[in-house]
Amino acid sequence: MVDNITPLFECEQCLFKTISCQYLSTDEFELIRRKSVQLHFEKGETIVKQGGKSTHLIFLHKGILKFTYHNQNGKNFIMTIVSGPKLLGGANLFFKNTNVFSLVAVEPCDICLIDEGAFKRTLTNHGNFLLVLFERTIEMFQSSIFNFISLAHQQVNGRIADILIYLSENVYKNSPYEFTLSRKEIAEFAACSHENVINTLSRLNKEGVITLQGKKIIINDLKKLEEISKRG
Repeated sequence: MVDNITPLFECEQCLFKTISCQYLSTDEFELIRRKSVQLHFEKGETIVKQGGKSTHLIFLHKGILKFTYHNQNGKNFIMTIVSGPKLLGGANLFFKNTNVFSLVAVEPCDICLIDEGAFKRTLTNHGNFLLVLFERTIEMFQSSIFNFISLAHQQVNGRIADILIYLSENVYKNSPYEFTLSRKEIAEFAACSHENVINTLSRLNKEGVITLQGKKIIINDLKKLEEISKRG
């Protein structure tokens, strides 16, 4: 983690400010900004730890991170993966004293920690702003729910097809994309073994559905991948 005195990004270009200033005055936003801290995290660094005290709203300005859950049996699961810009952490802030998940950088990430106290004081007189923030922060749970539905009703082929489509459309947002997730992380996301991931990707590659070029994945036949996803 790097705490820079020089700003990592300008607030004027920040999506969080753009959203906020539709509801808050400049002075009200300034109260939040002065209590906020910009931080940089390298790949693999933990941004928020599961079980730790929830004290901030988190805005991911740039980068990709994963929500991970460590169960009582010592097994790790990836609940979802998101890319910036995105507002995170809203549900923890209002309903839990501790973090439900860990947030870990998949790629270098620039984030803004928004102080809980300053944020709540500003929201007191802005119910509409609160509703907008809930709508945006709840997005981080939607993909987790859809992933669990996939895990409950699909075989490994369907799960991995789902993940490839999700990453292409919602995280990397193009195809081909440079795969910054390890095969182990894909296995944690799909709740299957490392070997299952390797075998499934290899089979999809041989069938021409995707092309593997080192860490790069090219989706050649999105329709076929969607069919595999639907069949499960």
